[in-house]
Amino acid sequence: MRIKTATEIRSARGEARQYQAELERIPLFSGADLHSIEGLLDSCPVRELQAGEVLIKAGKPNRTLYLLLSGRLRVHLGSLDSQPVCLLEVGESVGELSVIDQKPTSAFVVADVPSRALEVDHDLFWALVNASHAIASNMLITLAQRLRANNSAVTESLELQRLYKRHATIDQLTGLHNRRWLDDVLPRQMKRSSMNTSPLSIMMVDVDHFKKFNDDFGHLAGDQVLYAVAQAMLKCVRPTDTLARFGGEEFVVMLTDTDMKGAKVVAERIREGVANTIVKMADERPLPSVTVSLGLAQMTSFASVETLLTAADEALYRAKAKGRNCFSE
Repeated sequence: MRIKTATEIRSARGEARQYQAELERIPLFSGADLHSIEGLLDSCPVRELQAGEVLIKAGKPNRTLYLLLSGRLRVHLGSLDSQPVCLLEVGESVGELSVIDQKPTSAFVVADVPSRALEVDHDLFWALVNASHAIASNMLITLAQRLRANNSAVTESLELQRLYKRHATIDQLTGLHNRRWLDDVLPRQMKRSSMNTSPLSIMMVDVDHFKKFNDDFGHLAGDQVLYAVAQAMLKCVRPTDTLARFGGEEFVVMLTDTDMKGAKVVAERIREGVANTIVKMADERPLPSVTVSLGLAQMTSFASVETLLTAADEALYRAKAKGRNCFSE
């Protein structure tokens, strides 16, 4: 690392012309009279950095604003081994927030290539701001842009979190909720129904002879069947009812505020709706229709999830024993 003062640079004619051109490219000085602040800038050192050299260390106090005259800097959060979150190009500044709020820095700043940066210390920074309205305005604009960029990054992060959460609870084949979602929601809904003394019924739904269908027509056809069954069931329930793919060819339907009498009505509607559904491959080739068997169970007050699911599963087996394409309680 080498450091020169602006005065030393100005003493060499070629370097002086280059230095003047570099200052004019810095947005912080846009609209400012450089001649009027030349005396202040003369005391600023110019730091020469080798590629990979650390300029700012995260968590350390910093009282210097750096203005990049040449080269490129990269910014790392967490550690130097992490992927850089951004690259700073010629003319950009870094370190202004820690200079202003006097708090430790939040990131590592490293020279990505051989670089040169003008160092403006804390006292000189405020002297420049007080000396030039243009510099003060430009600094406000820079900070506003940084804030907007941070807000965009936070918004994007929240959107990604919501997307990941959705993907974690949605079955990608059918578009229904998955087992993970059911394991989270069903216990809470059962507790709510028990406390409100409102009925809650569930049904286990199984596609009849699905393994044979897969063997006869292939797994792609089987996927089309599962999707078609899911869509048919969605058309047969109320908006307040919820469906989840339990696993394989099994589904669970949760019916809030519904006793066994009401569950039977929904079960027959689902049974008939699936049986009448036309199943096609993606290229519109027709596939044989399928049927479902359903097992119904109504929750008793403060029953466990295992008890309720077991009751519905046992009812499902009774429906299969009766010949399938029917429901049982």
